[in-house]
This record gives sequence, structure tokens and C-alpha cells, in this order.
Amino acid sequence: MNDALIGIDVGGTYTDGVLFSDGSVVHSVKHRTDEDDLEGTLLLILDDLLAHRRAKDVRRIVLSTTLVTNLLATGRGERTALILLPGKGLPNSAYDISPDTYFLKGWIDFRGRQIEAPDPKEIEDTLKKIHASGIERIAIAGKFSNRNDSHEKMLKKTAESLYPHMDVCTSNEISGRLNFPRRAVTCYYTAMTVRDWNRFADDMEAAIRARAPHCELHILKADGGTTTLAASRKRPCETVFSGPAASTMGTLALSREELNAVSIDIGGTTSDISLLIEGQPLYASRGALIAGHLTHVSSFAVSSIPLGGDSAVYTTDGKLEIGPMRLGPAACFGGEVPTVTDAFNIMNALGLGNAQASHAALSRVAQGLQVPLDSLCRSIAGEVVERLAQSIKDMFRLWEDEPAYKVWEVVHKREFHLHQVIGIGAAAPAVVPMLAERMKVPHFLHRLSPVANALGAAVARPTLAVEVHVDTGRETYSGSPGGLSGKVDKRNYQLKDARELAQACLKQVCADRGLADYADDAQIYSEEQFNVIRGWEQEGKLFDIGIQISPGFIREFKGVEN
Repeated sequence: MNDALIGIDVGGTYTDGVLFSDGSVVHSVKHRTDEDDLEGTLLLILDDLLAHRRAKDVRRIVLSTTLVTNLLATGRGERTALILLPGKGLPNSAYDISPDTYFLKGWIDFRGRQIEAPDPKEIEDTLKKIHASGIERIAIAGKFSNRNDSHEKMLKKTAESLYPHMDVCTSNEISGRLNFPRRAVTCYYTAMTVRDWNRFADDMEAAIRARAPHCELHILKADGGTTTLAASRKRPCETVFSGPAASTMGTLALSREELNAVSIDIGGTTSDISLLIEGQPLYASRGALIAGHLTHVSSFAVSSIPLGGDSAVYTTDGKLEIGPMRLGPAACFGGEVPTVTDAFNIMNALGLGNAQASHAALSRVAQGLQVPLDSLCRSIAGEVVERLAQSIKDMFRLWEDEPAYKVWEVVHKREFHLHQVIGIGAAAPAVVPMLAERMKVPHFLHRLSPVANALGAAVARPTLAVEVHVDTGRETYSGSPGGLSGKVDKRNYQLKDARELAQACLKQVCADRGLADYADDAQIYSEEQFNVIRGWEQEGKLFDIGIQISPGFIREFKGVEN
């Protein structure tokens, strides 16, 4: 009986894994992440977990990885050209997305009607310039291509015909949603990372299939849900921020109380902060913010700050400095410089690793500052707690602009008040009690807090949102994910027909992505109807329906014991 679940979360410093079966964590493991060999790190964790359960008994493996996040954050993504067909409206200077941006003729209006055709010679000349620049990846985005993507398809067909070695991505394949700049950005980042992601996916699939050939392979997305590894190959950007998503889902897995809480995942390199409103995570209503640009990637409203257990402690001009850089592991774990972990190791007598190494490393800093060692450790701890508290306050100011936050205050006719700080990550037991005391609220820690991210990944269920637009005047429908399109019968078309179409589209996409078992869990989350009037006559109706499998846990997960 295949009943076991495995979750593996790759963090900047540590990679965690859990084996979950029969309602409990059977085994957990934590290893340092080798940034130069993510595949090797993941397989080291997997082999450790499979030593405690037969591979044929594992039903699903879920991975949370920083690969796409790191590629975009560090600028290591391969050079990519962005071809835009913006039509009339904003000036070209408004689209500051890529240094290699090309603007072409071609204009589709909001109902999907062609106003201006593309220029074939202009297309060929532009592709020639891109090829001459040595660029092998192209993103193509046209305004309102989600209503009619014929221009994007024409461009892609021409590019693939002239330069078959190039990777070409069109925006409507990635997202069928409105907001042209966000769709263009999402397409651009997808084209930039898709080759690297698929190389990683190839290696992981081959290695995991060799160990557990019959289990499902899933990836955790930024919205806290999973998708199949196969489906992620086309949309790697959905995996960005899967680390913060894993910490949020891990928090929900450990704390099932309906409280207003802040979750803080204190890792080695960064600390991730997210908000729960009555036990439910807050979402970024405008989509994930990647490298300064809003996208169509659904994401929790999270913040990552460069402060963690491995943040270096040093002096500059006789002044104590903490981070933001990480120069290796803590001294107690063989590192060459003292860190935040070393300070808490001494102050709270944690007994981590070689405690004498923590004393020796921080004693050198204390001598340079001419202060007692215990005083230095208290100063480090106080500074860390103060920075975290201030970061949470700053996040509250940003969160106040989120619709869900505002609606909560309107419905409950009172201001939002924090009830609890929830600690996640290996450093949480040392830091979170002090942080909660500083914020004057209780704290929550669980025996599984150090591996909560991996648990969150293991028990998260698949998520999928489908948005369908119906135009009875043109007898067409289109939708997101990109590629949903077809004809409708305009005669007596009603809202219930649009709902049924949206449900059918979701089932189709679920089947295509290997998620058919969850299609019946979908719920409609938005619906609108507009009449189209021309002169004195009604020309047709416009319907917009949103339906989704919401983030949550697999059916058999009922929580874990304290």
C-alpha cells in the first residue's frame, strides 16, 4: 500500500526532509545545502529517508527548491530577448523589463479583434538582430493576446522556422490573464529560466525514478500548492519563492489554531515572514514581486530579510556589525567566523556543535570591542530581535494595503491585533521566545519546527486556478492558463453556462497536468457579467469566471501531535 509521503525543502543553508505516514512524521533529516550541487543534496536527503521506508510504499515526493529564485535574484539567468506588441497606449519607455527589448507592429483590441496586422519583414529583421546578438531565448508578449494570440503564434512560428535552436515562449501560453506588463514580465522570466529548470528536472526525474519508480513527483509552488514535475517544465516561474511558501504551509501544518499570527522562518541565510489572519495565510493580491517587477505568479504575501543564524558577526571601525553576508557556517559547526548562532549558543547554553569554538570566535570580537563576552552575546541577540521586530512592523504597513487584510477589518469592525508569533526553522527555538517577548505576544514552537518546511511540502495538496472569459458577441471564450480557447453558442447564453464552461476547463487542465483527483474540490471564487451595447441594441454578453482548487492539505492530513 503506497501511503508514505516525502517532502524535501532546499534552503539557502540547510536542506530538510521528512517522511510522513499514518498521520505522523516517521523520520526527518537535515543536511547542509551544497549550492554547487543541489541535485546531490536532494538525493542525499532522499536516500536517508528511503532507508526508513520501502520505495514502493512512497506515494508522492514533493520538492521545494530555490533554483529559479536564485537564478533571478542573482542575475544568473541567461540573456533573453523580449519582443513586445503593445499596440496603442503607454509609450515604449514604460516597459522597463529587459535590456534587450524590441517593439513591433501588431495590435489586438480588448475583445480580441485585430486592429493592425504584424509586419512580416519587421519580424524577420528583428529576429535577425536577436540572432546576431548571440541570444538564444526569446519571450513574446502582445497586449490582449489572452483574447486572441494569433500574433504571438505567428511570431513564434517564424522564430522557430528561421532559428530552430532558440527557446521561444509566448505570454498567452504562460498566463491568459489581463494586465499586459505583468504577463510580459512573467513570460520573460519564464523564457529566461525554462532551459535551466528543465535541465534540473531531467536530472532529478532520472535520479528519483531510479530509486522510487512508481511515486508521483511534485514541486511546491509560490502559492503553497503543488504541481507535477511534468507541468512545472512549461511554467518554472510558478516555483519561485517556494521556500517561503514551504515555511507558510509548514506553519499551517503545525499550528491549526484560527489566530492572527506572524510566522517567521529563521534560516541560516534569511528569515522569511508571513501573516496568518484567523489561521489563513495572506496572499499577494497583485502577484509575486520578482526582481522589482510584479508578475502573474500567485504567491503568499511574504518578505525575506537577509538575517539568519549564519549571519556573520564582525567589527568595522570599532563598531559591532551583524550580517547581512553569510561567510559560511557557525564557528561551532566548523566555520571560520562567528555568527548569530554562536552568540545564542553561548547565551542560552544550547550545546550546539563545538561550543568552545563559539567561545573562541566571539571572544576575539569581544576583545576587539573591549567588552565582556556575555555582554557581547546579549548585544547580538538584542540587535537580531530588534531587526526582526522592525521588519514585522514594516510588513504590517505593507499588508494593510492587501484587500483581504482590509476586508477582515471591515467585516470585524475592529483593527487587526496580533495574537501569536510562530517560529519555524532550526534557529527558531533560540530567537522566537525573545522576539515574542519584545512584541508582547505569546509564541508557539513545535518539536517539528526545525523541519516544518519539509512537512509543509509533503502534505500540501495541488492547486490550480482557471479564469475563463466568454464573449457571446464574438461567440468565443478564452482563459488562463494560456491556451484555453474555443467557440460558444451565443443563443440564450447565461451565467450558469459560463460556470459550467469554467468547471469543464478546469477539469481539462487538471487532466492535462495529472491532477484529475482534485478537480471536484474546485470552487468558484469570482464571477462577473456585462452586457455589450452597440447603438440601441444588445450585441452580446461578457462573462468572467474564476474557479480554483485552493491551497490546503491533502485529504488524509489531520495535523500532527505536539
